Amino acid sequence: MNWTSICEDPLLANLPYKIQTDKWGNIVMSPASNRHGIYQAKIVVLLSRMMDTGTVITECSVETSEGTKVADVAWASTQFIQTHKDATPFIEAPEICVEIISRSNTLAEMDEKKELYFARGCKEFWLCDSEGAMKFYKNTGELKHSLIFNQFPDRVEMH
Repeated sequence: MNWTSICEDPLLANLPYKIQTDKWGNIVMSPASNRHGIYQAKIVVLLSRMMDTGTVITECSVETSEGTKVADVAWASTQFIQTHKDATPFIEAPEICVEIISRSNTLAEMDEKKELYFARGCKEFWLCDSEGAMKFYKNTGELKHSLIFNQFPDRVEMH
């Protein structure tokens, strides 16, 4: 099953899970907690307040060598959006891909997704842990802060 078929399947439309695919085209589902959703919303708000241009995307699908992966939050430049328009999934990763760790995730999974996004052109990978602590990476390693949004906090507050 390809990503377009998955997106258009009415039986999958209202699942309360994050859907991705693996390299064999199998659907992989991960339940997301309300805490996860709150951090996702907070990151979107913070990015939206800081950006002058570009677009914030939630549940951003990216075709990788290991299947379609879905970033919890992404930021794409105006040029990226103009180039890729309404493609689903994107064949390249937006400049920033953000993942929020859930109980169903492991750090090994997050490391794999980070490398897959970088292989597709991502400039920064951000990771939010279960307490809201943020880590920022570029393809050469961890950063002290985002180079694209250098005022983004190192902790997202729950309240």
